[in-house]
Order: sequence, then structure tokens, then C-alpha cells
Amino acid sequence: MSRSGDLAQDIRPISKDYQLFLNYILKGWKVKKNCSVIILAAGRSSRMGKPKFLLEFGNGASFLENIIRQYDEFGSVNIIVVLNSDGIEKIKKHPQNLPPKTQIVLNQHPEYGRFYSIKTGLQFCTNNYTFIHNVDNPFARKKVLDQLYNARSEADVIKPAIAGKGGHPVLISKKVCDYIVHEKDHNLNLNEVLQKFQTKGVEVQDDSILLNINSHNEFIEFMKK
Repeated sequence: MSRSGDLAQDIRPISKDYQLFLNYILKGWKVKKNCSVIILAAGRSSRMGKPKFLLEFGNGASFLENIIRQYDEFGSVNIIVVLNSDGIEKIKKHPQNLPPKTQIVLNQHPEYGRFYSIKTGLQFCTNNYTFIHNVDNPFARKKVLDQLYNARSEADVIKPAIAGKGGHPVLISKKVCDYIVHEKDHNLNLNEVLQKFQTKGVEVQDDSILLNINSHNEFIEFMKK
């Protein structure tokens, strides 16, 4: 046998072991993204009858746990949850399985509405991009997040869409974040504010972006699927 054949035999076992080692390392490795996520959960959930973030998903986890797990696996550096005072008390009584980097933030004026919750959460964001996610949608699938994040340089506002219909979450740039944080009016409509900035719609093949569970009946129908 030639010397080159001897070398091939010598190298083959080493290469296999090295590949197994790489697979082991990469399996638990998460690529960090230069982005945060704000999860809006400060609503009163009057139509639901209980806080939406505590609704149990099919895998036994709560909506909040499921959303945060997906953003954590995606690689979001900061995860911020905005709750009202009742939500803070509920989460103390019902501890959630959340990664250490999760920040729970109190909205002291939930009566101002959703825009004030966003303003509150954005004050804790230090990254160049931020996802805004409503707690009434337990899905944040990685493929969708990747598509939105990969388009981040093309506009200040990146929105998912399916068959031309817009959905959530929305990804906003630091320029938009700074504008919202410094806005004096606490009671604005987010969509109207976002219209001031260059926006790009990203077509995705995932109708979960349209999900919006607001009432007990909607939750029952969702769990039947």
C-alpha cells in the first residue's frame, strides 16, 4: 500500500472523532443576535378571565414560557416582559421557567394602553434591533424570526406577511426605538407611529403570524387544533 494510503487510514479515525466533537459542541451552541424582544403582557385580559401569559400551551408550558424559549433559542440577547401590577403578583404566585437574562418590567400606567407598555420596555433595550411580540400569540418560530432579522438592514420596520396580510412580531431598528422612547404622548397607536418610517413586508409561509387569542372561546378553539 502506498504511503498516501497509510496516511488516509491514519487520518480517517481522527476526522470522525473530530466531527463527533464538533457536533457535540454545536448542538448546545446558540448564535447571539444583536436584538432584543419586548413581550407585551400588561393588558387586563378581561375577555379571557385570567392573565394570557399564564395560559397553558399544549406542551405544558405557559404562553410566556413558550414565547421566551423560542426567542432564547433564536439568540435574542435581551428578553423583556412588560406586566402590570396584577401580573407581577401573579408571576410571584406562579413562578415561570425563564432564562436568567429575562427582565420583568412593571408598567405603572396600564391605563395608557399598549403604546406605553412598548415605551416602558424599550427603555431597557440596548441592542440595534428589537422585536415587539404580543403575549396573545404563543408562537415565535425560528424560521420566521430568521427571515425578519435577515431583512433588518433593508428598512427601519420589518413586518411578516402571508398572502399579503400583515402579522406579528414586528422588528424595529434603534432609530424607531429612540423615537418611541422620546415621544411625549403616551397614548398613541403603534401602527400610526410606524408609518413614519421606512417599512418592509417579508412574505413568510407560516400563518401563526396572524394568531391573536383574546377570549376564552378563542383559546378553546385554538387548543382543539
